[in-house]
Amino acid sequence: MSASRRSGTTDELGPDEPGPGREGSDGSDLLAALLDGMDAALCAFDAHGTVTHWNREAERILGWSAEEAVGRAGFAGWAVRSADAEEVEARLMSAMDAPGRQVNEFALLTKDGGRVLVRTQSAAVPGPDGKPAGVYCAFSEVHTQIDLERSIALSEALLDDASWGVVLVDADLRPAVVNEHAARALGAGRTAVLGRPLGELLAQGVEELESALTHVLAEGAPPAPAELWVSVRTPEGERRRCWRSGFVRLASPLAEEPVPLGVGWLFQDVTEARQGEQEASLLRFRAQQLHRAARAAAECEDPAEAVTVHLDFALAGFADHALIDRVAECPGDAEAVRLVRIAATPSGAPGPSRLDGRAGLPVRYAESHPAVQCVERAGSVRAGAGALGAEDARAWALGRQWPGDAVYALCTVLRSRGRTLGAVTFLRGAGRQAFERSDAMYAEDVAVRIAASLDLAGLATPER
Repeated sequence: MSASRRSGTTDELGPDEPGPGREGSDGSDLLAALLDGMDAALCAFDAHGTVTHWNREAERILGWSAEEAVGRAGFAGWAVRSADAEEVEARLMSAMDAPGRQVNEFALLTKDGGRVLVRTQSAAVPGPDGKPAGVYCAFSEVHTQIDLERSIALSEALLDDASWGVVLVDADLRPAVVNEHAARALGAGRTAVLGRPLGELLAQGVEELESALTHVLAEGAPPAPAELWVSVRTPEGERRRCWRSGFVRLASPLAEEPVPLGVGWLFQDVTEARQGEQEASLLRFRAQQLHRAARAAAECEDPAEAVTVHLDFALAGFADHALIDRVAECPGDAEAVRLVRIAATPSGAPGPSRLDGRAGLPVRYAESHPAVQCVERAGSVRAGAGALGAEDARAWALGRQWPGDAVYALCTVLRSRGRTLGAVTFLRGAGRQAFERSDAMYAEDVAVRIAASLDLAGLATPER
């Protein structure tokens, strides 16, 4: 038996008539190798409907070997039921007279008597004179084809219409493909982000993201989604976002061993939900602190002690330092604001705040000092060192009679019975964020309680 016959092809040329581009049987061997290496099943018919080619994938699907298939007249009686043979043959052979490829679905018979629904693509095979000399037919099981089509459809849907971000990251941790949602989240167009380092797209959080991508490339997908806080660079400035992210490792299906192609990164923006949860948690904590402070202050025999109790409870999770200044009379100028330091948190070792006597010396505050402005306006004033360097920020704090590590300040007026009694100042270091409006509201609640205790203790001067 010839090599070509074993591989499922008929040798239509004689042994002494080599075809173009081959010597002897080398061309038939090459053709047989190509056919057997195909992922799709393939058979071919001559102009009379006789099977001329049959590859290994066709043998795998139907069970008929090349020796059993090649040379048969059509599929009747062995690969197709006799009742269906005429219709099947007519539809296959009609490809000889039709342009392009034709797609059909047939139920074929396996060697053991089972039935397999296949999808075929058939087209005419031209002869030496250019006229159709036969038909080739490539086929695969319908469920396999449908699975492939579903995979392609899913990929296209994810990369076009998905309501969450999809980014395919290559092995160098650079975006290779992004969908429209991800491009908007990254603050750029779909093509503008391709091939760029993630550090050019994100100002903060890039280390955590790259660490997660590297882990997925090495170990595979994590067991659960992760939430990553990042700052996205945009033309309008940086945006702080929280992305709930899932990762999958991509490997080539064509390689004998898994070859990583990159990582599929899917994410959804959950910033508003997380910020809402954080704000709700913060409000609950602050309400509990106010409640605990009120209970503790009620047990103080000396109202002056209750002042420091409220101050210490307010510091927890809110500020690094706090101090209280009371309004003192200014001889010769009734309109001038003069403040006297009466309480402060310890600047060294941690401990409770100290009440600094009832007749302290005035604090040397300039007219533009936030505490002075706070008393004059009878409201809250926020201040910060801004973008100053470490040395300049220290000088800024010390120049305002605050601890040297203070970077942000919030001054709130103390009022009781329609009188301004002084001001309470909360200070934060460089490791915290600047005070916001919600912080001022909390400080005002604390100030009301401190002012009531000050008034009761008689530490206030006549009304201002």
